[in-house]
Amino acid sequence: MSSVPVPAVPGWRAKAALAGVVLLVGGVVAYRVWGTSFQWGLFLGTLYHLNWTWLFVSILLTLLTYWARALRWDVMLRPLGRTVPLEKLISDTAIGFTAIVLLGRAGEAVRPYLISVSAGVSFSSQVAAWVLERIFDLLAVLLLFGFALALIPVRGLSLGPALRWVLGVGGYLIAGIGVACLLFLILFRNFSDVARNRILSAVSFLPPNYYSRIEKMLATFSQGMESTRDSRSLALLVAYSGVLWAMIVASYFALFRSFPSTAAFKITDVVVFLGFLAFGSLLQIPGIGGGIQVVSVLVLTEIYHLPIEAAAGVAVFIWFITFVVIFPVGLLCAFHQGLNWSKIRHLPKDAAL
Repeated sequence: MSSVPVPAVPGWRAKAALAGVVLLVGGVVAYRVWGTSFQWGLFLGTLYHLNWTWLFVSILLTLLTYWARALRWDVMLRPLGRTVPLEKLISDTAIGFTAIVLLGRAGEAVRPYLISVSAGVSFSSQVAAWVLERIFDLLAVLLLFGFALALIPVRGLSLGPALRWVLGVGGYLIAGIGVACLLFLILFRNFSDVARNRILSAVSFLPPNYYSRIEKMLATFSQGMESTRDSRSLALLVAYSGVLWAMIVASYFALFRSFPSTAAFKITDVVVFLGFLAFGSLLQIPGIGGGIQVVSVLVLTEIYHLPIEAAAGVAVFIWFITFVVIFPVGLLCAFHQGLNWSKIRHLPKDAAL
């Protein structure tokens, strides 16, 4: 669940706002825990009574999401006249997400770099494909968040004042990012020449060598957006995005079925939960994640009134499903391709060059 790139990547002010939201959410969770004795027996009991069949289904669905991502990326490669075997795309995708676990946001460059090498195309064109992928995922998150807000009164759920404040700040932020994504998509899909000329005119004061680099990058970037100009390709991108996010919802549904405390959750509850979880997915720490675990605990305790111990147990497995599941797969794929940790760590620098 992923991540937010340029132009969807928030600037430093937006990142500071996001950090403030996550810190506030963490403070609310800490306030709930403070002064109460954490019952380790209840926490361990939550893990002990796991339904392993449902957990296996959740893991399987999570792994299938990387297959769906590879299919979607294949659509974005077609306008370039290059094809990459699906198993190679899946391998590059697994390595890329493993790099994100290890490196944080710096690892985002690994996947487009590996795919550009596999397809024999420019790195800039695959950065454009990556941006397009992030736009579709952000729009899906925005839809989930909207559904979550609409379903809260339907499900008879109540929000505390702190969570309402978080929604007020984060809601406007996510809505702003969603509008920016739509504008960017429309601009480069229908008016790529106009957008490119406007950007070039704005940087015309730069020295010739820098101007030439930007001009070449924009030309390659526009080429990478070709998949959105063909109606059939655009329909496939939307369809694969729908399949991907249906798998994500189904994976979380199966995960909640694994725990006695959340086994009664309906699909609508999963959508509400994922809508709120979008906040946590915007920030990430290498190897740990971002506010996902904190938001998970807050939503489960504040909205669904689960004990803090049960919520913490669920949050642990959300971290496991989100970050750990792909890790051994990515390492095996990297080993098969002859990539070691040192090479993966330096791939983003090579790509930037």
